[in-house]
Amino acid sequence: MDEIGTRNPQSGIETTGLADLASLRWNLKEAELVETAVRRGEGQLTAYGALTVTTGKHTGRSPKDKYIVRDETTEADVWWDNNNQMSPENFETLYGDFKEHARGRDLFVEDLVGGADPKNQIRVRVVTEYAWHALFIRNLLIRPSEEELKSFVPDMTIIDLASFKADPERYGCRSETVIGCDLARKIVLIGGTTYAGEMKKSVFTALNWLLPERGVMPMHCSANAGPDGDVAVFFGLSGTGKTTLSADPRRTLIGDDEHGWGEDGVFNFEGGCYAKTIRLSAEAEPEIFATTRRFGTVLENVVLDKNRVPDFDDGSLTENTRAAYPLDFIPNASDTGRAGHPKNIIMLTADAFGVMPPIAKLTPAEAMYHFLSGYTAKVAGTEKGVVDPEATFSTCFGAPFMPRHPTVYGNLLRDLIAEHGVDCWLVNTGWTGGAYGVGKRMPIKVTRTLLGAALDGSLKDAEFRTDPNFGFEVPVAVEGIDGQILDPRSTWSDSAAYDAQAERLVAMFRKNFEKFADAVDDEVMKASPSLPMAAE
Repeated sequence: MDEIGTRNPQSGIETTGLADLASLRWNLKEAELVETAVRRGEGQLTAYGALTVTTGKHTGRSPKDKYIVRDETTEADVWWDNNNQMSPENFETLYGDFKEHARGRDLFVEDLVGGADPKNQIRVRVVTEYAWHALFIRNLLIRPSEEELKSFVPDMTIIDLASFKADPERYGCRSETVIGCDLARKIVLIGGTTYAGEMKKSVFTALNWLLPERGVMPMHCSANAGPDGDVAVFFGLSGTGKTTLSADPRRTLIGDDEHGWGEDGVFNFEGGCYAKTIRLSAEAEPEIFATTRRFGTVLENVVLDKNRVPDFDDGSLTENTRAAYPLDFIPNASDTGRAGHPKNIIMLTADAFGVMPPIAKLTPAEAMYHFLSGYTAKVAGTEKGVVDPEATFSTCFGAPFMPRHPTVYGNLLRDLIAEHGVDCWLVNTGWTGGAYGVGKRMPIKVTRTLLGAALDGSLKDAEFRTDPNFGFEVPVAVEGIDGQILDPRSTWSDSAAYDAQAERLVAMFRKNFEKFADAVDDEVMKASPSLPMAAE
C-alpha cells in the first residue's frame, strides 16, 4: 500500500497510507481533544483549566535520532556534516512498519498550515496517536477555516506514533527513537518519543529546505512590530530571551519562534507559541503567565501541587517545562502573522563568560559572522552535567533544523539586510561583572532600555567605541544607563582576569569558525574577533 490511501470524509481527499488499518478522527477541536485526552489518561486538567501532560524520558528534542533520506533529491544539497542520513530502502521499511503499527488504533488527524504568507506556506496533515499531541500541533500551527478544510490537499504528512519502538538494525538508526524525514515526498515519521516539539520542528525543517530556493529566508527567531509598523526580528538560542523580549505590550507580537522573510516582508510560520515556563511569574511575564490559565493550553512536564496549581519553580521533571498555546491567547498578537520588512535585527546571546558588552552594532559582514556562529553559553542547571559555563555555537541560531549548508541562509540574510538597509545589533543578556558564579545576570531593565533605544533609532546617534576583542561598535553612553556596564572590562574587579577570559572566548569563536573559512568571503572573515594587546 502506498502513502495515498485513507479517505478524508470531510473533503474526499485521500492521504496518509493508513486506509483500513486505523480509526481516524478528523480535525477535532479543542474541547473534544481535551475531553478525550483526560478520558484516556493522557493528562489532567489544572485548577485553571489548562491540560497538563508529561513526556516521559524525552523532555526535549532528540537531534541525534533525526534522519533525512539521502536520495537524488537531497544528495547534493543537504548539509550532511550536520544531518544524519537514512537510505530510501530503510525509510520504506520504516514506513511500512509504521502502517502496521497503526493497525487497529484510534488515531487523530489535524489538517493545518505552516506559513502565514499564502505564497510561501505548506499544508500539513498530522496524524497522531495521542489526543494531546493533536491539540498541541493544532495550537502551534495555523488552522485553516472550515471552508478551506473542504478542499484541503496536504503538501506534507507527519505521522507521530509515540509507542512505536525503532529497531536500529532494521532501519539503520541509533536507538528506539526515530524521526525519519523524506524531503522528496514530504513525509515525516516520528516514533519512540512523546515529546511533541518534534512535530513542530519537522515542519520548520521542511520550510528550511523548501523556501531558500524561492529566495525566502527561513529564520529561527521571534518578531514584533512597533506602532508605526517598524519590524524587529530577534534571533537567539534557548535561554537568551527571545520569547521574553519579543513579548512587549507596547509592540505587536508577530510570533515567538519561526518566521520567513520574503519579498513582501516577514511572516510567521506558526499560529501559536511554545514558551518555556520554568520560573515563570505573573510579575515578570504577565502575558505568557496568563496563557497558562486558559482552557486549551497544553502544559508539558509542569509539576502540579495537591490542588492542581502549577508550580513553575519546580524543575524536578525537567528545566525544559513548556506551555503550548494559540497566538491569539496573547492580547497584542498579530491577527495576520504578517508584517513589513525588518528595520532592526537583534542577535541575542547569553554570554556566561562575562566578556561581551550588553549591546553592539554590527556591520552586514559582522552580522553574517555572528549569525553563522550562533553563540550562547550553557550554565549549571540548564542541562545535565553542566557545572561551569560552556560555549555553544549553533549556526544560524538553529543548526538542528538546517538541512542546507549554513552559508545558504547566511548569504540570504546578508543580501536581505543590504537590500532593505536593516540595522543589526548583538545583545548580551548573559553575565556582567564576572563570569557565571562570580558576576551577575545582566539586569533586564538595562537590556530593555538599550533595546528600546535601538528600536526607536536613537541609539544610532550615540558615540561608539570599537571593541578591542570583537571589533564591533559599542555605545559609550546611553541615557538612563550606567556607563560602566557598557564596558564589560570595567565591571570586573580584576582586569587581567577579564583579559584572560576574553582571550579564551575569542579563541573559541575562531576555532568554531574554521569550518566556514572556505565558504565565506574575505569581508566576513575579517569580522572574526582578534586578540589585541590587553588595554592598560
